[in-house]
Amino acid sequence: MDIREARPDSGEARPGDLLAAEVATGLERLFGLFRSLAPPSGLSLTAAATLATLERSGPCRLTSLAAREGVTQPAMTQLVARLQDAGLVTRDPDPSDGRVVQVSITSEGQVTLARRRQARAERLGGLLDRLSPDHRAALAAALPAMDALASARRDDVPDVAHQYS
Repeated sequence: MDIREARPDSGEARPGDLLAAEVATGLERLFGLFRSLAPPSGLSLTAAATLATLERSGPCRLTSLAAREGVTQPAMTQLVARLQDAGLVTRDPDPSDGRVVQVSITSEGQVTLARRRQARAERLGGLLDRLSPDHRAALAAALPAMDALASARRDDVPDVAHQYS
């Protein structure tokens, strides 16, 4: 049976499964492009994503930051230490619980992130110029949906990590 024809109550693939598979494949290709557009700044993709999360969300507990970025707390602790050494974040006691660390992006972190985004946008602009007007319009029209997908709560997604271990 074609995945597009499967019935939701049959235990077979649902029509949304095809879209999810195609979006996942497209995102994999875009991640590769995204990584290749990054300027040689010394920041890993995870470090840049962590700075972007702090810029967007404000100060955050280390444990919450690790969960948001999908890394272990020890890995986030090491990353935050490197970012702090570089002057890109600060670590301060949480005002409501001094035993807890709050991580904040510094002005230098914001400048670094802005430079990285600008360089990536310039490189991407060259690629966009090669696309047809219809493709550029389709990308522009997809931006609200991409933002909604990126903003979707991750805790609403089933944890399938243990299925493959």
